[in-house]
Amino acid sequence: MSSPFRVVVVLVGGLALGVVAFACAGQSAGGLNATPTTQTSSLSSSRTTHHIPPTTVPATTIPAPPTTFTPPKGWVVIQGTGDVNLDPSYVPALVSEGFEWAWSGLDGLFLDDDLTLINLECSPSALGTAEDKEFVFQCPDGMPEMAAAGVDVANLGNNHSQDYGKEALLDGIQNLSTAGVIPVGAGRTAAVAAIPALFNINGWRVAVVGFGGVRPHDGWIATVDRAGMADGDTIESMVATVEAAASVADFVVVSIHWGVELDTAATGEDVERAEAMIAAGADAIFGHHPHRLQPFETVQGRPVFWSLGNFVWPEMSPASATTGVARVVISPEGEVAGCLIPAVIESSGHPVLTGDPSCGAP
Repeated sequence: MSSPFRVVVVLVGGLALGVVAFACAGQSAGGLNATPTTQTSSLSSSRTTHHIPPTTVPATTIPAPPTTFTPPKGWVVIQGTGDVNLDPSYVPALVSEGFEWAWSGLDGLFLDDDLTLINLECSPSALGTAEDKEFVFQCPDGMPEMAAAGVDVANLGNNHSQDYGKEALLDGIQNLSTAGVIPVGAGRTAAVAAIPALFNINGWRVAVVGFGGVRPHDGWIATVDRAGMADGDTIESMVATVEAAASVADFVVVSIHWGVELDTAATGEDVERAEAMIAAGADAIFGHHPHRLQPFETVQGRPVFWSLGNFVWPEMSPASATTGVARVVISPEGEVAGCLIPAVIESSGHPVLTGDPSCGAP
């Protein structure tokens, strides 16, 4: 992550767990490797105080108020992927090769950007009992390795995050946070599931929200008194969530599980949802679920990746193994551009880049 200074506001369960500041010294446009330090408030104005010997200051002098420092705007590079599955029973190579195997074909790509988000297609907890469904995925391990590879945010608004029930969902939210990956798209209530992850990056504030438009049944949707995922079908609630995020951020990124399995194009309903979210303030949309890479398009001047396909997944067929990394670039002037970095799942659980990005900071 290339920011000289970045602040992450961590919200879990409706509570602010802390504010973490990252300082980077001697870096080029990539690589945030500094040790995080907790501070009382990272949102306070920067103040400089000059001490003058008392004998040189007349008693009637009133000191000038401290000035507020506004950091200059810089470039921001945000990247995202489709489905990541860290269940070793489904991806056995994660046992034989280790969880680092999932990220070792990317040449440190996620360490060189400012923000990386993925869709975590498994229950990140050892708790719970498997739901009665055809495919259930559990991934209590592999989160530290994911964070070390540069992943910052995991969307849990999908049809596998509750494969082992509500208790496992809530435990998984805590496990991700402990590992240093911020969960979005799910929570103890609907209000909590809608809370964005907030980042201060190079003078810009970026919000990330998650939605789940695919689920086994409506009981997976969070309500006022039930844990679950953020509703990714109802346009009114989706617009409200995006508007709320836009009110506290300069840019809003959406990660959403939608579409139809094996389809290679977006549905008309999802196009309508994308248009509504962009009108509400979304600046980029990262889609997933169809297990196929779908086209990248610009909608109302904003990049939309309809489906990013599989990413950390078994290598099943050429079509399912064709994937990519979404890249969104924000200029110092606030212009937003997007492109797709081509990749392929070369072997089970091992995506490899096959091309270079066509967009990025100079």
